[in-house]
Amino acid sequence: MKNSCPHSVFQKEIAREGIIHRKMIRALIVLLIVVMIIPFPAIADGNQTMSVQVKDAQVRSTPSFMGRLVTTLSYGAKVQVQTEKGDWAKIGPGWIHASALTPKEIVLKAGAADVDRYASGEEVALAGKGFNKQVEGAHKAANPNLDYGWVDRMEGFTVSGDEMRRFIREGDLSPEGGVQ
Repeated sequence: MKNSCPHSVFQKEIAREGIIHRKMIRALIVLLIVVMIIPFPAIADGNQTMSVQVKDAQVRSTPSFMGRLVTTLSYGAKVQVQTEKGDWAKIGPGWIHASALTPKEIVLKAGAADVDRYASGEEVALAGKGFNKQVEGAHKAANPNLDYGWVDRMEGFTVSGDEMRRFIREGDLSPEGGVQ
């Protein structure tokens, strides 16, 4: 005769759930170990090729907009990203903000056979403003009274390194990693 005591059925159920629980914990541990071992593709080999996607990309001495300007790279220039720190990428001469880079190869020759693989100048310009054609069109249609000329005017403003240092000094600011 089979033992149908509620107590023994309960013990069997607890034992079965304990085995399932232990198996789940082991699976999670294995998954975590695998995730920690596999390097991320962007920095796996420590040398990812990227292209500059803005007109003039500033390379700085530190990963900060306040860092000393080391050099400026032109649109389409190819760089090797050695490492990343937050929103900044370390390249040969210094640090460049990640928003100035794209993994797409930028072709500056018109009529290239494989141009559909690359970012167009118009795509890059719109991406720099945070829009693609569809998003910008929808935004303008939803906000017909907004004056987009101010955005274009703001893009024309420049602040020299001396002006920036004076602003920091007069404001008694000390940005982390920036010009001292």
